[in-house]
Amino acid sequence: MKIKKDDKVKIIAGKDKGKTGKVLRAIPKRDQLIVEGINIKKRHQKPTKSNQKGQILDKTMPIHISNAKKI
Repeated sequence: MKIKKDDKVKIIAGKDKGKTGKVLRAIPKRDQLIVEGINIKKRHQKPTKSNQKGQILDKTMPIHISNAKKI
């Protein structure tokens, strides 16, 4: 894998095509990257305590390494 953690990458395919970001984590076994601000998904979280509210969190999901180019 040529792309490592803290590298700057540009997304070349997918819904975030053209965006740039910093690699937060590389997953070499699955050929995937987690890039800051790219491929954001909503995650619904139930309340854990009786006095706490449920919430919707934004979570950064991995993308395949072939969809990113090092800059």
